[in-house]
Amino acid sequence: MKILVTGGAGFIGSNVTKKLLERGDIVVCVDEFNDYYSPKIKELNVAQFENDPNFTLHRGSITDFDFLKTVFEKEGIQRVVHAAARAGVRPSIENPFIYEDTNVKGTLNLLHLSKEFGIENFVLFSSSSVYGNSSKVPFSESDPVDNPISPYAATKKATELLGYTYHHLYKLNVNVVRPFTVYGPGGRPDMFPFLCTKLIDEGAEVKRFGDGSTQRDYTFIDDLVDGVVAALDNILGYEIFNLGNSSTVELNYFIATVEKILGKKACVKEFPMQPGDVRITNADLTKSRKLLGYDPKVKIEEGMERFIAWYQENKQLY
Repeated sequence: MKILVTGGAGFIGSNVTKKLLERGDIVVCVDEFNDYYSPKIKELNVAQFENDPNFTLHRGSITDFDFLKTVFEKEGIQRVVHAAARAGVRPSIENPFIYEDTNVKGTLNLLHLSKEFGIENFVLFSSSSVYGNSSKVPFSESDPVDNPISPYAATKKATELLGYTYHHLYKLNVNVVRPFTVYGPGGRPDMFPFLCTKLIDEGAEVKRFGDGSTQRDYTFIDDLVDGVVAALDNILGYEIFNLGNSSTVELNYFIATVEKILGKKACVKEFPMQPGDVRITNADLTKSRKLLGYDPKVKIEEGMERFIAWYQENKQLY
């Protein structure tokens, strides 16, 4: 198949691209290489594909409709994995407008072009953030998600609604995926698994927001990619899928795990919980297991061992 991967130079997008190329698909990557974190990292992510004849890179923004239309006209795309987005809860509070522009307008551009060009299946990345501070645990796809607590979460909820609208009006097949805190080799440097490792390794202060009892459902990148590819391969109309690990990790335990692997003690300083942060994320995977055959395998101890081994080899780049 010929597949468009938006955000294909990012952490998740480049790993999805790698998986698709390995199995023989043709990948068209769109990425704007913005400076949310160092563009050099994204350049390294795509450098591994530059000699692959089944890989094409288009540099540009998903907010640019004319640019995207040119890509669709030129490439003969069959399916779409839409991973491009402005990510991050806290930065979205500081600058909500760029989140609305990229996440909502960009997604609308892609959905409309997918309708116009007869795309077979569209995988839309949402986020576990849409669950907000839900008191029902674990989080199920059928739970109401009408109370987002950050602009980022609100934009992701909006993209889900747009996806449903395009399915309802035009029968566009859309599988929405809600990832839960993805980590692993090559992980984003702004996320806690990377930050925690770097700060402990360098003997710097680790900021812990709250008393350390908050819990996250950490998802190893390989498991997440398997779920995304399954969502791409299965045409189901319009469905929403949790892609997590289904087991929660307390913040204090996570820090202790990194300490143990590095053989170094963390210098932890406590700060108040920040606006937009949730106390727990936990994925109910019943639906994903049933319809996608999704079966995450990597536990936090193994996943962080693999991430830290990668970090030790590559930390000079950061």
